[in-house]
Amino acid sequence: MTDMKKSKANLASRRSFLKGSSALAAAGWIGALTGGFVLKPDWAHAAGSIKMGIATDITGGIAPSGNANWQTAQFAVKQINDAGGILGRPIELILEDTASDPGIAVGNVRRLVERHNVDVILGGITSSMREAIKNPIVKRGKTLYIYPQLYEGQECTPHLYCTGPTPYQQCAELIPYLIKQGNKRFAMPSANYRWPQLLNVWTKRIIEEHGGEVVLEEYFPIDQVEYSATVGKIKSEKVDNVFLTIIPPGLGAFTKQLYESGFQSNGGTVSCVYYDENSVNYVAPRELEGVYSCLDYFHTVDDTFSNNALAGYNEMWPGSPYKLTAGTAATGMYRGIKLYEAGVNATNGDLDRAAVSAAIDGITNVQGMGGEFSMVPGTGHAAMNMYVAQANGGVWDIIKSANQVQPNECA
Repeated sequence: MTDMKKSKANLASRRSFLKGSSALAAAGWIGALTGGFVLKPDWAHAAGSIKMGIATDITGGIAPSGNANWQTAQFAVKQINDAGGILGRPIELILEDTASDPGIAVGNVRRLVERHNVDVILGGITSSMREAIKNPIVKRGKTLYIYPQLYEGQECTPHLYCTGPTPYQQCAELIPYLIKQGNKRFAMPSANYRWPQLLNVWTKRIIEEHGGEVVLEEYFPIDQVEYSATVGKIKSEKVDNVFLTIIPPGLGAFTKQLYESGFQSNGGTVSCVYYDENSVNYVAPRELEGVYSCLDYFHTVDDTFSNNALAGYNEMWPGSPYKLTAGTAATGMYRGIKLYEAGVNATNGDLDRAAVSAAIDGITNVQGMGGEFSMVPGTGHAAMNMYVAQANGGVWDIIKSANQVQPNECA
C-alpha cells in the first residue's frame, strides 16, 4: 500500500472511530481510563456487578455487523437488568472495538481480561477474528468465551461456546432445495480465509451428493475490488447458482459487477448464507432481490417471543440501520447472553469459569430469536431452528423451516 493510500485509510478509520464513539456516548457508554467503553447498570448489588465483555467491530469493514452486535448486547442486558439482574446482581457491559482488524483486536481484547477482569467475553464476527482473539481470552486469559457468529465449524476449544449456526445447520436444507429448483452448476467465489475455505469443502460434498457440480471455485483478498474475469467465467461456464462467500469490503464490488453482467436477469440465482435484513448496509437492494439464504432467524419468523424481542429492540434503537438479524451475529449475541444468564442461574451465582462452563454445557430449552435452543453436551454448540428464505422486495420470505437442527460438530 502506498503512503497516500495508507493516509487515506487511516483518515477513514479515524472518522469511523469518531462516529462510532459518538454513537456510544449518546447511548450512555463512558470511555474507560483503562481503554474501551463501559456501560454501568442503574443500580448496584453488595457483591458487585457481573462484568460482561463485548468484543466486536465498531469500526472497519465489518462495522455494520459489529454495531448491530453491541446494540443487541445492550438490549439483551437491559432486559435482564430490568428484570432484576442474574440472581439479583446487575450486568455491567465493557466494550472493546475489534476494528475489523485481528491485529488491533488482540491488544484490545487483552484489556478486557487483564484490566477489566471480565467474567465472560462475547464477540468476534469473522473466523479470522475468532482465531486471533480466542487464545488471549481462553488460554492465556482463562476467561469464558462465547462466539456468536455463523461459521465453518471445527471449533472445539474447551470453554469456548458457539451460538451461531454451523455448516450442517445452514446447508443441509438449503443446498438440496436449490438443486431441486434446477440449480445444478455452482460457482464459489470466496474470500481467502478460513470460513469460506472450510465451508466450501463441506458444501461441495453436499452439492455432489445431490447431483450438482462445482464448476468454478476462486479465492480473493478480502479487499479485492475487480472481479470482471470471474464474472466472465461464471457466465461462460453457464453457472446456475453463485454460492457467495465474499465478505466486505470486497462484497459490494462483486455483487455490483455480477448484477450488471446480467447474470440474474438471465435466470442465474445467488445464495449467501449470511445475507439477511442487515445486508442492505453492504449490498444494493436490487442486487439482493431473489437471493437465497439460510439462517436461524429472519424478521418474517412469526413466534411470540421473537416478535416481542424485535419490537423491544426497535423501540430501543428507533430508526437504526443496524438491525437485530442473524447474518450479522446479532441473534447469536442475544442467544449467547441468554445462555450465560442460564448458566449463572444454574451455578447459583458462582461465576468461576469452570463452574459456569460445566453448567452451560447442559443448558436446554432457552428462548432465543427464532425459537428455543439447547446446547448439545460435550460439543460447545447449540441445536436451533433453521429457516431457508428468499429476498423479495426487501422482505425475506421463508420457504421452509426445520426445528432443533443439530450442529453436527465436535461430537
